[in-house]
Amino acid sequence: MSKNTRDTLFRKVDVDQYSEDKFEEDEQGDGTVNGVGPNEAEVQTLLSQGKNVDALKVALRNPPVTSKNQAVKDKALQVVMRVLLQFKSSDIDNAVKSLDSPTKDILMKYIYRGFEIPAEGSSAQLLTWHQKVFALAGLGCVVRVLTDRKRV
Repeated sequence: MSKNTRDTLFRKVDVDQYSEDKFEEDEQGDGTVNGVGPNEAEVQTLLSQGKNVDALKVALRNPPVTSKNQAVKDKALQVVMRVLLQFKSSDIDNAVKSLDSPTKDILMKYIYRGFEIPAEGSSAQLLTWHQKVFALAGLGCVVRVLTDRKRV
């Protein structure tokens, strides 16, 4: 006798879960996973003490790249933009040199996001930041940022 070939109980692996078209982020109840954004109080304290480089590192430490909550991402952008606009053009180079490679990528994500929402006088400052980060991190940084699905 022949076996029943319409039986689908032998299929235990859902191959559709690996399709790029069916991408779902894992999230908690508040819309975030790892990154909840920078600690705004700590950043403000460091800025008031004149420690701009430390404030930049704190602002870039916990980006909300996995959050679906747009308000969290907008608040993080405001904090980072406040830090970036505090720097003088001559201090930007030393600040970028103090960052490691993944942090430079995160900074470049914020720079491009800042280009999307220009404010009064921020575009010139962001172009300066972009120039300095590009000079140190190279074209790979720009490509990684532009091709990454996780946005800030």
